[in-house]
Amino acid sequence: MPDKIQLSDAEWRERLTPEQYHVLREGGTERAFTGKYEKNKQAGEYRCAACGQLLFDSAAKYDSGSGWPSFTAPAEGDVVEEHRDTSHGMVRTEVVCSKCAGHLGHVFPDGPGPEGLRYCINSAALDFRPED
Repeated sequence: MPDKIQLSDAEWRERLTPEQYHVLREGGTERAFTGKYEKNKQAGEYRCAACGQLLFDSAAKYDSGSGWPSFTAPAEGDVVEEHRDTSHGMVRTEVVCSKCAGHLGHVFPDGPGPEGLRYCINSAALDFRPED
């Protein structure tokens, strides 16, 4: 389990853009089909925009047609935590970074692959680092 990062609200606001703060610290969601990584097909790593922890590998990314970057599985280890989310009159599973507790998106049981999961993640919560 990674060491937890805990910053004050003021420190998070200094570190993040307004959109990143809204998504990562307030549990917001970017509008569908507007995120910078939704159509990204480059090989590389997707890291948490708040703390830099590796979250997803490009090999797990696929085009779900949902309007957000979608992945079949997180990177190895306990890099994401899942929590029951009953906001907006729905029951969903929220996905957060295990290191800084930043809101990433949600996971749904309608994905491809052996696990059948779709990690639907906000681009604003991610920092993409292409392979060298």
